[in-house]
Amino acid sequence: MFQAPSVFQRAPLPPATRESEPRHAQTLTTTAPRPAPGTSAPGATAPAPAAKKRDPYFDNVKYLAIVLVAVAHAWEPVMDGSRATRALYMIVYMFHMPAFILISGYFSRSFDMTAPKVKRLLTSVVVPYLVFETAYSLFKRYADDSPDMAISLVDPFFLTWFLIALFIWRVTTPIWQAIRHPLPVALAIAMLASVSPDIGDDLDLQRVLQFLPFFVLGLLVKPEHFQLIRRREVRLLSLPLFAGALLFAYWAAPRMQLGWFYRANSAQEMGAPWWSGAVMTLAMFGCALVLTVGFLAWVPGRERWFTVLGAGTICGYLLHGFLIKGAEYAGLFDHYTWLSGPVGLVVVSLVAAVAVTLMCAPLVGRALKWATEPDMNWAFRKVSARR
Repeated sequence: MFQAPSVFQRAPLPPATRESEPRHAQTLTTTAPRPAPGTSAPGATAPAPAAKKRDPYFDNVKYLAIVLVAVAHAWEPVMDGSRATRALYMIVYMFHMPAFILISGYFSRSFDMTAPKVKRLLTSVVVPYLVFETAYSLFKRYADDSPDMAISLVDPFFLTWFLIALFIWRVTTPIWQAIRHPLPVALAIAMLASVSPDIGDDLDLQRVLQFLPFFVLGLLVKPEHFQLIRRREVRLLSLPLFAGALLFAYWAAPRMQLGWFYRANSAQEMGAPWWSGAVMTLAMFGCALVLTVGFLAWVPGRERWFTVLGAGTICGYLLHGFLIKGAEYAGLFDHYTWLSGPVGLVVVSLVAAVAVTLMCAPLVGRALKWATEPDMNWAFRKVSARR
């Protein structure tokens, strides 16, 4: 999730690599030729380095993932009568947030606790959390006629949990980069969380800890791993993989609790034996990783019409919840029961996809910059330059 910029922002690539490496691993910069010895004019300034060009692959990943997030949220109120939709929902929920979190970790590899990066973390993650946690709480209070709805900054509401999770994960990045075996340690923590019902709801720590392995894995991923993922063989293998996953999900849809996908509760809280939490943590991590690889393999690496929208996924993520919750509070899904049918599900999916696409537009990003990336130099001390 980036600074290493956050997952929602367009991030510069790592230092330039060899020409033979894939486009996503390259930084397309131009280098001015060096002047011949003795030809530089007195007082002449060196040419400024050219800005690094964005890699469209990761912007494509972020856009497609946010569309899946919005569509899956739109399915929740209308999928109970459809086993097929519930199966699709399970497939999407298996990998869409793990993919987001893995990319967040990948772009957090350079994070340290230096002043500029801490400042960036506070303005691009903490401030949006405070603003939208308050906004969603007030929206429920008045739109859903819930006067008792409290504004609690320690109990994330709906989708704001991801921001507080990203803050915690990123702050702990130096720890994961310092220890010898970070991924096994992260998996052990996730397993322990899944069998610990006393963790409580504060900061949504169950999700923070159970999704942690995907962030840590992102810290370990290198550009060449994406080169392997995007090979033709992987794309072809992903087709029977998704077909098999869909068949299994169709079988499991009426038998499996959705709580396992949300990772918001312990096994005991879902009425399952304590040991099943540890087993399911490992099983879900493996399944999510395989499906995430299949998804990433099919993301186009070149610029498409939607590539520019990848820079605005924070707006799409934070705004689409008002659309979904607003429809629920208004009783739209209860009044129009046909939305639970095949045609209604297609309509709901298209509306969610189009809406979140518009919300990712650059114009929306500029309008919401005061909340998603505010200029808060007034709040920070000036750091003197090193001599």
